[in-house]
Amino acid sequence: MRVIAVLVAVVLLSAGCTLVGESGEQEQGPVTVTLVTHDSWAVPKDVLAAFEQRAGIRVRVLKEGDAGELTNKLVLTKANPIGDVAYGVDSTFASRALAEGVFEPYTSPEADRGPQRYAIDRQHRLSAVDVGDVCVNVDTQWFAERDLPLPRTLDDLTKPEYRGLSVVQNPATSSPGLAFLLATVAEFGEPGWADYWRRLADNGVQVVSGWTQAYTQEFSGSSGKGPRPIVVSYASSPAAEVDAEGRPRTEALLDTCYRQVEYAGVLAGTSRPQKAGQVVDFLLSQQFQSTVAENMYVYPARQGVALPSGWDKVAPPPADPASLPGERVRTERERWIKQWRDLLGT
Repeated sequence: MRVIAVLVAVVLLSAGCTLVGESGEQEQGPVTVTLVTHDSWAVPKDVLAAFEQRAGIRVRVLKEGDAGELTNKLVLTKANPIGDVAYGVDSTFASRALAEGVFEPYTSPEADRGPQRYAIDRQHRLSAVDVGDVCVNVDTQWFAERDLPLPRTLDDLTKPEYRGLSVVQNPATSSPGLAFLLATVAEFGEPGWADYWRRLADNGVQVVSGWTQAYTQEFSGSSGKGPRPIVVSYASSPAAEVDAEGRPRTEALLDTCYRQVEYAGVLAGTSRPQKAGQVVDFLLSQQFQSTVAENMYVYPARQGVALPSGWDKVAPPPADPASLPGERVRTERERWIKQWRDLLGT
C-alpha cells in the first residue's frame, strides 16, 4: 500500500495537479499571491511572466493609491490583510506601518546587493526596492522665455519674483507632499519651518491634493501645460520631459531634495509567507531592478544596475538629499501635519 501511495503522489506532482499549499489547503496549479502596491506600479509583462513561470506563482496586483493611501489601507486592514506582500510604503510612512505591525520579518537573499543601505528596521520587516528623491522641479523654458533666473533653493521660492509660480501637494494626502514638508523641517528646523510656510503661503503657493494633479495639470513643464512653472516632484522627473533631440525641458533643483525610499515586505497574517517572500526576492532581483527607472521613473536600490542612457545628464540623483531620523518622523509626523493644516487653512 505504501508503494502505491508513493506512486500516486509522484503521478500527481508530475501532472501539476492538486497540491498542498503553505496553508495546508489543497491548491490547483500556480499559487496566487496578491501584491498590494501603489498606482505607479509598472513592470514589463515578459519580466513578470518569466518570474511567475519560474516560481510557480501567479501575481495578482492590487493598486491602492499613492504611498500614503497605500499605508493607510494596510494599517486599517492589518487584522484581515488584503494581500500577501506589499510594495510602495515609503520612508515617510514606513515608521507608521512598522509601529502598527503591518509586516512580518523576512530577510531576502537579494538584500545584501544594495538594498541594505536603506535598512530602517532591525527586524528586517522591510526591504528597500527603489529610491525616488523628492525635489522641486522647474520649467526651464518658461523661465528662459521671461529672462528670469531659475530659483535654486527652498528660500528662493518665497522671493517676490517667484510669487504665484509654485504648486505643491498636501502632506496629509500625498507622499511627495509629506516629503516636501519634511524637507522644510530638515532645512529650517523648529520653529523655522512654520515661518517658512507662512512666507510661502504669502507668496501665493498653490496646494493640491496629490502629485497627479500638481504635475500633470498645474505644472507648465509637463504634458498638461498648466499655468505654474514650479512644482514638487522627483529628481528623476526630468527624464520624462526631454525633447526630440534628448534635451531636458525641465530641471530638478538638487539642493531642495528629500530622500524617499520605497520598501516591500511580507504582510503579517498572510497564509503564504514563503511565496510572498519569493515576490520580495523578485522585486530586489537584477531582472526587476533593471526595469524600475524606465517604467516607474525611480532609481534602483540594488547596486550595479545601469540607468537608462542620458539619465546621468537629465536626471542625476542628488548628492546629499535631506532626511530626518525615522523615529522622529514617526513621533512628530501627525503634529507637523496638523500644524501645517492650521497654517495653510486646509
